[in-house]
Amino acid sequence: MSFLEALLLGLVQGLTEFLPVSSSGHLAIGKEILNIESENLAFEVAVHAATVLSTIVAFRKEISNLIIGALKFRINDETTYLIKIAISMIPVFIVGIFFKEFVESIFGSGLLVVGISLLVTSSLLMLSHIIKPKQRELKNRDAFIIGVAQAIAVLPGLSRSGATISTGLMLGVKREEIARFSFLMVLVPILGEAFLEMISGDFSSASTGVDPLSLMGGFAAAFVSGLFACKVMIALVKRAKLTGFALYCLIIGVLTILWSVIN
Repeated sequence: MSFLEALLLGLVQGLTEFLPVSSSGHLAIGKEILNIESENLAFEVAVHAATVLSTIVAFRKEISNLIIGALKFRINDETTYLIKIAISMIPVFIVGIFFKEFVESIFGSGLLVVGISLLVTSSLLMLSHIIKPKQRELKNRDAFIIGVAQAIAVLPGLSRSGATISTGLMLGVKREEIARFSFLMVLVPILGEAFLEMISGDFSSASTGVDPLSLMGGFAAAFVSGLFACKVMIALVKRAKLTGFALYCLIIGVLTILWSVIN
């Protein structure tokens, strides 16, 4: 992977991370178009970590309030919210511990899986527009179910934000609250995965097939574009109907399946 290719893929990752269109799916499509091969998830983890850092910057005030509230060591709004985030992490933790190799094999299985997953994303987004229960506050049960959606969304092409936001909306969680929760709940799992990859040595040039300069370039591009997308596009995700994104995922999904069949 060249430095320019890493920049392009990092840019794609940053711009698509915060919209319900699957950043992992777009990365896989970008790699196919650019004819880039990678042996593991190291590059994907690096650019995902970059967009998580951009999330931290964008939500720094809210994250700071959560930390300060938690350090008071008593049950309050902040600790209650952190408990919900912890509950949402349980399904992802189970997948990461017991199904890591299976997930990695799926990431290398070609664009057919990506295309099908994009169609699933499209269906979920459309269902969230059709199923409209009475809106209410986020509960612990909701956090776990949304966590299951996030765990399933490790599949390339199945949008994490699309799956979690649409699931929350179908559960009746307020749009503003589920959008906020969707972006905050991913911080610990992605940063934890990045940390484990680094201490395991999977970020070395020999294991990733990506030289350090390209890896850093991709990281920087994902961070900058992710910060832009986080500040400008989160409001769109929170307020706009998701049917437009559903149509986009449908079109890209069909084109991706056709590309995989033809090639």
